[in-house]
Amino acid sequence: MKECSKSLSRRLHDSNFLNKYFCGHGVDIGGLPDPLILYKEFFPKLESVRTWDLEDGDAQFMESLDDNSIDFIHSSHCLEHVNDPYEGLKNWLRVIKPGGHIIVTLPDEDLYEQGVFPSTFNKDHKNTFSINKKNSWSPKSVNVLNLISSLGDMADLKKIELIDYTYRYSLPRYDHTLTPVGESAIEFIIRKRFPEELETKSLLRTKEQPDHEIKVHLNQYTDDMKNMKESNQSGPPFTNSKDINN
Repeated sequence: MKECSKSLSRRLHDSNFLNKYFCGHGVDIGGLPDPLILYKEFFPKLESVRTWDLEDGDAQFMESLDDNSIDFIHSSHCLEHVNDPYEGLKNWLRVIKPGGHIIVTLPDEDLYEQGVFPSTFNKDHKNTFSINKKNSWSPKSVNVLNLISSLGDMADLKKIELIDYTYRYSLPRYDHTLTPVGESAIEFIIRKRFPEELETKSLLRTKEQPDHEIKVHLNQYTDDMKNMKESNQSGPPFTNSKDINN
């Protein structure tokens, strides 16, 4: 319950969400009744976000959205409701622009379903998920690393994390998401690579020089390193164990 809202405090402490992930015009897949748009003011580079739910179409196909048409996708606990998460994530990658991001949160099978499937906590869950479990108790388990790898080289995995900061492992079987703070999730973030990156097999680098003030400081770092190496040619570093003399 309110899983997007629960994520707010930790995301505000990660500058990537402020400067890279929630930037431009996005789509919040499965956002109701706890949409990302409620917190737009906290993300200064977020220009707009469309809340996508059942009335907008099947999230597995995103048929009304063109290829390379949006800057980011956010999805909090929706992919587990999609019949084919492989097809769904493939289409999510299709519709974002090169350089854009997909931010996905979904339930971890051991923290949420806890050994029972079909899920007794949410009967609409089509699959369960683990980060990288080779063998699972669940007949419908999806290995998230395999899921992401199926997207090919176009998908640049930036982050994958088990979200269990407020999970109480001491409790017996219980739906922790019912509590105001409990999260039982996996979160992963994918960046869509530019075609040029696939050709060069490397990140793109800008050819534009920084402003004068930034340039002189960066060059000073380079000069300092050069001077330090030149002044220490008589011996290797970190070998002087003489008594300290100020």
